[in-house]
Formats: sequence, structure tokens, C-alpha cells
Amino acid sequence: MADNKIKVTLIKSLIGTKQSHRATVRGLGLRRINHTVEVIDTPANRGMINKVAYLLKYEG
Repeated sequence: MADNKIKVTLIKSLIGTKQSHRATVRGLGLRRINHTVEVIDTPANRGMINKVAYLLKYEG
């Protein structure tokens, strides 16, 4: 099984969002708007992405 990765980009500001959502975005490794990271496709990461999907663009 290959390492499946998801490319995640922060496209909206964290200003005015819940503290737990900010923590989730930081947990994904995103630091600023238009910052892109690749995360391993695991159920935990999927859940984090789904929680803050309105702030992100993702593919993969």
C-alpha cells in the first residue's frame, strides 16, 4: 500500500473562527493563508479536514 497523501491549502482567514477550529488547522500544519501542506490520508486527518473544510481547499 502506497502512502496516500492529501494536499491541503488554507484559503480563508482564521480570524473570527472557533478556538478549536484554529487548533485543528494548526494541527494539520497550516500556518498562513495560501500555505499548502501534504498530509497522510488517515481517518484522523480526514476528520480534521472535514471539521474545518470551510477554511480549506484539498485534493488528493
